[in-house]
Amino acid sequence: MGGVYQLVAPASDGGVLLQRLDRACAPAGPARTVSGSGFAELVRQVDAREHPRWVWQRTSDWYPRLLAAGVEVERCHDLTLSAAILAHSSYTAGSGYTPSIPVGSLLDEPDAGRGAWPAQHQDALFEARPTGVGADAATAELAAQLAAVAASPRRQRLALLLAAESAGALAAAEMQHSGVPWDAAVHDALLAERLGPRPQGTARPALLEAKAAELRDLLGAPRLNPDSPQELIRALHRAGIEANTTRAWELRRFTHPAVAPLLEYKKMARLLAANGWSWLDTWVSDGRFRPEYVVGGVVTGRWASRGGGAMQIPAEVRSAARAHPGHRLIVADASQLEPRVLAALAADEAMAGAARGRDLYAGIAAAGFGGDRAQAKVALLGAIYGATTGESGRLMPQLTRLYPRAVALVEQAARDGERGLTVTTHLGRSTPPPSPRWLASQRTTSAQEQHRADAIARDRGRFTRNFVVQGTAAEWAECWMADLRGRLRRIRSHGRRAELVYFLHDEVVVHAEDAVAEECAAAVQDAAKTAGRLLFHGAPVEFPLSVAVVESYDRAK
Repeated sequence: MGGVYQLVAPASDGGVLLQRLDRACAPAGPARTVSGSGFAELVRQVDAREHPRWVWQRTSDWYPRLLAAGVEVERCHDLTLSAAILAHSSYTAGSGYTPSIPVGSLLDEPDAGRGAWPAQHQDALFEARPTGVGADAATAELAAQLAAVAASPRRQRLALLLAAESAGALAAAEMQHSGVPWDAAVHDALLAERLGPRPQGTARPALLEAKAAELRDLLGAPRLNPDSPQELIRALHRAGIEANTTRAWELRRFTHPAVAPLLEYKKMARLLAANGWSWLDTWVSDGRFRPEYVVGGVVTGRWASRGGGAMQIPAEVRSAARAHPGHRLIVADASQLEPRVLAALAADEAMAGAARGRDLYAGIAAAGFGGDRAQAKVALLGAIYGATTGESGRLMPQLTRLYPRAVALVEQAARDGERGLTVTTHLGRSTPPPSPRWLASQRTTSAQEQHRADAIARDRGRFTRNFVVQGTAAEWAECWMADLRGRLRRIRSHGRRAELVYFLHDEVVVHAEDAVAEECAAAVQDAAKTAGRLLFHGAPVEFPLSVAVVESYDRAK
């Protein structure tokens, strides 16, 4: 975390204050105050000359205005994201660190994170008065964070985590600014084919209404609104379908002729609600889908999104995610990331060997499940996610015999969680402590209360069991993306177009010129190798990727 720091904070006169800091967080020169319009140009000059680590309270408050002016920065330190990690990390226990700035998630702030400003609003972006803590408070917070890292017995891991999280914040803003190439005409045609032409107002599209009419006829309910769960349940019961819910898995238990049309209606209605014309109008502009990412929005460190469904682009509309002429999409996803992370975390050489050069589940199946890949997958995912009853529970003893170190790691995490203890990822993200309500639930005075307390404890154990694996996988993915971001910057430095446009847990999408598409594909692979070395140097675990160079997103799957 060393090097030159450049602090960015709001100035008292409504401008922007820049202060160069040394490694001890002391001023290393006079502070400079510039207007909002001069901010981007000064950052461009300083970044090119000094290659500093930019320090600001939140990347989402400052970086979008730089991107709107065509300015990218190499690296930063996001005080808010770092504070959220350090506040709970077991790696800083005893350091005395307490955040002096708010650490709430952007998910809690309905107006935050909107970095993809249309061109007509960019002037307003620069005229907006900067917000956040002042320079003195930000400098003090930075000093406290660096001191907490320096005092940690795991300082190298923590420093890597903070750097990766901050790089993720830069990448999130850049992806929102650039957006996924999206063909609105293709999307509209897909909707028309599936649902019927775009209707006026709030009317149902023709094909969806026809399906609703078919459903009314089969259920003998001429006035049924199939979008109302209450009306639908009553109509189902009148027709002799004694379902308790309208969930697909329960409806499939019945053989009534209305079930298949109902399931089809629900699928069509879900497409309309999640990715219909309203979605297209809201989230696609100038040929790009610009989702709003929330870095660290999930407690494990996984990203979330604020609207737009960035964490899941349905297969039905993926063909609309289409490279521009003369470009390609490079789509890469890490194969079986979480199980491989478990093998590395546990230093389970037997499991690592089962995954070497092949499908992990097939390797496990060959080692002890009679070649039955499905059984091997059920057993391993049951161990990771806590499904240790039923089929998973039956297979668990065999998995334990094969891979005792891996199973022991998740079992210990579960037991610790049940006892109210903290568990921590490889780089240092820890679970928040149990809430007072949880602690109170464990103080029981009767057999009935004890039964409930045990169930609540087991729920937390299932959470902590998966937290260690999923959280470490999120760390691997951020390191992967951070390294890839640097490689793409170097490609762009030679005048070629190559941009990271989409990220989903263990998957990235790059949009690049034809001439550098294969170079970008190699960069994606090399970045994954770097991430593996950074987290698990010397571990015999492979993190293979599936990489496709395609014209549209659907062709990669």
